[in-house]
Amino acid sequence: MRGVVMYAPGDVRVEEREDPRILAPTDAILRLSATCVCGSDLWPWRGIDRVTRPTPMGHEYVGVVEQVGADVRNVKVGDFVVGSFFASDNTCEICLAGYQSRCIHAYPMGREGTQAELLRVPLADGTLVATPGMPDADLIPSFLAASDVLGTGWFAAVAAEVGPGKTVAVVGDGAVGLLGVLAAKQLGAERIIAMSRHADRQALAVEFGATDIVTERGDDGVAKVKELTGGLGAHSVIEAVGTQESIMQAIRATRPGGHVGYVGVLHDVQLPGEELFFSGVHLHGGPAPVRQYLPELIDLIWNRTIDPGKVFDLTLPLDQAAEGYRAMDERRAIKVLLQP
Repeated sequence: MRGVVMYAPGDVRVEEREDPRILAPTDAILRLSATCVCGSDLWPWRGIDRVTRPTPMGHEYVGVVEQVGADVRNVKVGDFVVGSFFASDNTCEICLAGYQSRCIHAYPMGREGTQAELLRVPLADGTLVATPGMPDADLIPSFLAASDVLGTGWFAAVAAEVGPGKTVAVVGDGAVGLLGVLAAKQLGAERIIAMSRHADRQALAVEFGATDIVTERGDDGVAKVKELTGGLGAHSVIEAVGTQESIMQAIRATRPGGHVGYVGVLHDVQLPGEELFFSGVHLHGGPAPVRQYLPELIDLIWNRTIDPGKVFDLTLPLDQAAEGYRAMDERRAIKVLLQP
């Protein structure tokens, strides 16, 4: 099969890889209908995360089941399925508490490399969720979004205690931040402040439910959020970047007693203890337990209540994956869908 492999920062190639096969009776093999480039894939592309060997890339996926192991019961050959970027058994105590990404048997799908034609999914019964039928082609991007960025934005909103009557600020205008806006709208937020400097992303944020746009960053952005909230700050803040500046902007834009849901992968972040202590702000986040939300998100997409696939503003064949990385790195695209 063809698959994307990163050799070094800025060096992504599409080459022949060995077809995946069933290794355990709980595995399934998918033929992928779509995959994509994630903002987190840009960390090694930019050299921030080290690449020490040729590495298969990708962790987001949807497709059709081609083969199942002897112990798989919940999905069958021919099902169209969505899976999380972490495989999980969905039966351990941690999974049952709603944190499948921290399952005691959690397996990061990035190890398999989902930017490919075929994919082995471990723990298939706990990881994969079938759609009610074979989806129309125009729904596939939205189901792909559910595999990571929609589920992550949704978790960020839940972690930030978004709900009716709340004012929500969203730090980050990538796919996760934009879908955090969508999630906040679905969860009933009264006011949603999207923090963005880019006109195309601002427009999509408004389409997803943003009521206000703030272009300032850092302390200036915090001041603007407080100006919009009577000096108090937002009830809920979604942090979808993962830098020192963004996490501090999120904390400082939150009112005392408010909640920050942080889902940007943190890089070199250090929290000032005294400021955090006196902020009175709740922090909750980490790798999103996407599997927890998949049944609800699949239903919303299948019934066309939400259209998260709009974050894919560039579609390329798998062979042009390197251009997809460049487009996202240069902010010429919000998120790139790759067609195997």
